[in-house]
Amino acid sequence: MSTKALIIGSGIAGIAASIRLAVKGYKVEVYEANAYPGGKLSEIQKDGYRFDAGPSLFTLPQQVEELFALAGKNTPDYFQYTKLPVACHYFWEDGSKIKAFAAVEQFANEVERELGEPKENIHLALENSRFIYDHLAPLFMHKSLHKLSTWTNPDALKSYLKMGKLGIFQTMDEANKRQFENPKLVQLFNRYATYNGSNPYETPATLNIIPHLEFNIGAFFPKKGMHDITLSLYELAKDQGVNFHFDQKVDEILVENGQAMAIRIKEEVIPADLVVNNMDMVNAYKTILSKQKQPKKLLNQPKSSSALIFYWGIERTFPELDLHNIFFSDNYLEEFDHIFHKKEPYKDPTVYINITSTQKPDDAPEGCMNWFTMINVPNNQGQDWDRVIAEAKKNIIHKINRILKTDIEPLIATEEILDPRSIELKTSSAQGALYGNSSNNKFAAFLRHANFSSDIKNLYFCGGSVHPGGGIPLCLLSAKIMTELIS
Repeated sequence: MSTKALIIGSGIAGIAASIRLAVKGYKVEVYEANAYPGGKLSEIQKDGYRFDAGPSLFTLPQQVEELFALAGKNTPDYFQYTKLPVACHYFWEDGSKIKAFAAVEQFANEVERELGEPKENIHLALENSRFIYDHLAPLFMHKSLHKLSTWTNPDALKSYLKMGKLGIFQTMDEANKRQFENPKLVQLFNRYATYNGSNPYETPATLNIIPHLEFNIGAFFPKKGMHDITLSLYELAKDQGVNFHFDQKVDEILVENGQAMAIRIKEEVIPADLVVNNMDMVNAYKTILSKQKQPKKLLNQPKSSSALIFYWGIERTFPELDLHNIFFSDNYLEEFDHIFHKKEPYKDPTVYINITSTQKPDDAPEGCMNWFTMINVPNNQGQDWDRVIAEAKKNIIHKINRILKTDIEPLIATEEILDPRSIELKTSSAQGALYGNSSNNKFAAFLRHANFSSDIKNLYFCGGSVHPGGGIPLCLLSAKIMTELIS
């Protein structure tokens, strides 16, 4: 009889974990509280428009391809993607704008021509990002930080000698001010802190690892949209014999003699040889692990920022916009002070607009666009979100109108809204935080839950709220780390 693994949650990490365990020979059952797989990586369809509901940036596609290779499948048979020639379009209130070309030399030339920043500064910054990645990725992204072997292997020993160059002892903003002359370039590279819900004026400069992924490796787009990452891996999992049970909310992980033995759904007890939790770590301990020892230090860590997203069907096209677009705030420092300290969105927010219809025209009616319009906001701490949403919408529209010299409100044909309350409701993310605990101090990497329980045998963890962190690549890597820990 094969060994039985139960996975709680079918977020992208849960699906990846199910594939990896099935390939290892486990009989895998996945229990999901929602009626669909994917967690945050889902979609919305309304009035002829399709929106990718959650993560909108695709990097490190090899983490997806690896799952197909493990299963002996050909990736293009399930999933296809293309590399973007331009990673993002950036706009400022004074009329400045640049295209972040995928080709580094082209991007450097663009920055020098449009912003007067010496192009060698771009090359140096991206080489520094590569250096951080080469030294930290093997340690922090691909291995458990909670095993002694990680710290005694040759990769770790080499990195110890480079700590001063890896940005651990300065903030992202401090490092970027040393790298660039133009404040707009500092702001652009500070933006990468938002990729894991952090504050560039507090988070360590080690997060300057992120530009390497976007520029030196590349940004990509799944040909059927981001939701196809979920759907293709879901199909692969089913082909490996994984069984999914939707609308099945787990009530408890049952532990006997210090070992996870089963899960309980209402009155039904389902035995297991091992249990994998893909639910947000904080809410898992509050609910399905409430009877077990609580890791209070981890549970009490400050949470990452959240998001307020307006999904707008726009009855017009804007040729100056592409897949990824950023309209920057004029006062980035004040914006982050509001998000992380005043717990309110800033009146002049940085606006991100993702438009998949630029790559996949059938995501919007002809002559229209599907705008995923987002600002970073604090996580839910009881704010008056109805008031916040109304004020934020007004500020977002005014900003778009100023920069694009248009009147966008009459063009909005349909609207859906996602805020921290609904993020928590739909995904069980504590306080609606997108990335679990924040990374606003140099020890943040060590303040994430391990991919295993040190107190309960045969209980494992994966997903954005545990090591190595949030975002599609790190969630997929959490499943890989977790599976490799299982003997």
